Amino acid sequence: MHTELITNKKTNMRINLVLSAISIVLLAACVSRPSSDKVKAEILDSGFIYEEAPFPQCHASTIVETKNGLLVAWFGGTHEKNPDVCIYTAEKTDGKWNVPVLVADGIINDTLRYPCWNPVLFRKDNGNIVLYYKVGPSPREWWGLYKTSDDEGKTWSAETKIPDGLLGPIKNKPVRLNDGTILYPTSFETPEKWNIYIETSDQNPAQWKKTEIDNNGFNAIQPAILFHTDGRIQMLCRSKEKKIVETWSGDQGKTWSPVEATSLPNNNSGIDAVTLKNGFHLLVCNPIEHGRNKLALLASSDGISWNEIVILEDQPEGEFSYPAIIQGEDGSIHITYTYNREKIKYVHLSVTEK
Repeated sequence: MHTELITNKKTNMRINLVLSAISIVLLAACVSRPSSDKVKAEILDSGFIYEEAPFPQCHASTIVETKNGLLVAWFGGTHEKNPDVCIYTAEKTDGKWNVPVLVADGIINDTLRYPCWNPVLFRKDNGNIVLYYKVGPSPREWWGLYKTSDDEGKTWSAETKIPDGLLGPIKNKPVRLNDGTILYPTSFETPEKWNIYIETSDQNPAQWKKTEIDNNGFNAIQPAILFHTDGRIQMLCRSKEKKIVETWSGDQGKTWSPVEATSLPNNNSGIDAVTLKNGFHLLVCNPIEHGRNKLALLASSDGISWNEIVILEDQPEGEFSYPAIIQGEDGSIHITYTYNREKIKYVHLSVTEK
């Protein structure tokens, strides 16, 4: 009996130590992530990346930080789906954007050409920047390609086709998992159904794999990824059902929960999100069910409850859409988005506690 009491006391002590450790971790997480109603955003800089360009329309920007500043890419041409639509980039150095540069096209041969779509920029562990993009007559028939740059986007390699049956990141940036695996948020569209899923590769990128997700009856595309301090990964997605929808993974993207609706409205237009270094989450979206005339930045401490912290655009008419968002090394926030299909707008912000 005496031995049992000692054993029980030791067991209870271990349990109390574990619970205390958990409490400390949870407390630290709470301290490092202020409530979303106690943060504010301050716009540090705002303006168009270019005033004139060799194309009348543009859309679907993406952004990455460089050693010299920032690099942005988008597609531009006569209009979306036109065969002359190409991928362009612009670099910001010393506070100024350079002239847009054509870096990828859909030319197949002398008599056949397809439009380019939805570029996505990402930096690999070795420092090289990857430009992912799509080529094809429509989102139902396109295929994925990528180019790499070892000089911060000044020059690019020849294109490489992504393996058949895979597309790479469909709109929003990939993320790096702890083991170096690249996780690509992606989706496919058919006339009957929109579906999100996940792709992964190593850093080369090779060993490309596909992971299915139960879309649970929703028509969802273009996921954006958030990381949580408890190890879970969350994806927020555009949908046809007038809501931003979500799915969660507790095993580093190997399996995912069935897609469910959030409380956030969605106008069937693209979104983007980022988890900050302190574990806080930011979401850029059109917080409306119809139109694309309002664009806002939302904040959350848990990925579930969101507060609007700054309105980027709110006009009676117009299209302000397809945002991209990253956090820079200095902790500040960089956002780009389509402005009336005529220009790409850039906004630089700081997000701090009130």
